[in-house]
Amino acid sequence: MDQGGQEGGSLAAKITHLITTLYPEGRPGYAKLAAQIRERTGATLSSTYLWELASGRKRNLTQETLGTLAAFFGVPAEYFLDDAVASRVDAQLELAQALRNQKVRSIALRADGLSDDTLDALLAMVTEARKIERLGPPAEQPEDEPGA
Repeated sequence: MDQGGQEGGSLAAKITHLITTLYPEGRPGYAKLAAQIRERTGATLSSTYLWELASGRKRNLTQETLGTLAAFFGVPAEYFLDDAVASRVDAQLELAQALRNQKVRSIALRADGLSDDTLDALLAMVTEARKIERLGPPAEQPEDEPGA
């Protein structure tokens, strides 16, 4: 399937985003990434082809390659084709990244069981703290959050 034009840039951005998310400490080289894909999925993609996809130089994906990338990154194949799916998955990935932080997990676990009023107050405090630290709002604001 051809991912031409602007969608090709979108494909490259999605692949690059997934690599960055999977390797927050720093992206491995494309040769190492290709070896990891082969180990995890059994499929072979060359390091050059991966680089070409991630840089936007190649925009053609076969169904097989699409499936291989989806399996390796743990996302549905539609992630690469549908921006709405990609947006939902990216929000889930952002949450998973945040939960890697022990302090974030600890706050979430300790908040369980609190009343809605108390949770609203905590959300307001976290929102203000994010403003003070110039972080801006999280990528996706739940509907039940104050100010949503």
